[in-house]
Amino acid sequence: MTAGNGRTAAGSGAALGDTVAKVVRQWQTVHPGLDTGPMEIIGRVNRCAALLQQAEDAPLRRAGLTRPEFDVLGTLRRTGHELTPSEIARETFASGAAVTKRVKLLSERGLVERRGDARDRRVAHVRLTDSGRDLVDSVLPEQLAYETNVLSGVGTDDRRELAGLLGELLIQLEGRLGLPRT
Repeated sequence: MTAGNGRTAAGSGAALGDTVAKVVRQWQTVHPGLDTGPMEIIGRVNRCAALLQQAEDAPLRRAGLTRPEFDVLGTLRRTGHELTPSEIARETFASGAAVTKRVKLLSERGLVERRGDARDRRVAHVRLTDSGRDLVDSVLPEQLAYETNVLSGVGTDDRRELAGLLGELLIQLEGRLGLPRT
C-alpha cells in the first residue's frame, strides 16, 4: 500500500533506515508474526520528541529560557490575561509544583508578577510584566524560524498532512485521558 507521495504505508523510515526501522526489523526477526505497526508510529514520535528536546531550542537558550519557562510566558501572552498557577498547569501539561517553581524563577527575573486574590488568600494570579511580554514577542518569531528550519527537510504538503494526523492522534489520546479539549 502506498501513500499519495509514493511511500509505503509502513513509512519511508523503513526505506531510509531510521533508528526505529532497525528496532522493528530486529523485533520482526525475533517474533516474525508480531504486528510492529504501533511501534513504528509511537517509537518514531517518541524518538523525534527526544531529539527535539536534546536540541534545546537555540533561540530560547540564547534568551536564557528553558522550553517550560517559555511555555509559561507564552501561555500568559497568548491568553492575554492573568491566570492562576492551576490554569497555567492545565495549559502547559505541567504539575502544579513545576509551575510554582517556574513562576518563582520568572518572577525573580522580572518577567511575571504574582498577586494574591482579594477573596481567597490561597489563590494567586500571575501576569506578564512589560519585560516578559517584550521577551516573548522578540523570541517567538526567532523560535518559529528555528522550528521551520528543523522541519526544512519535510515538504509543505507533508507538513500539513503530518500536522493533521498528529492532531487526530492527540484528540484521541486527550479523549481517552479525559483531558479537556479546547
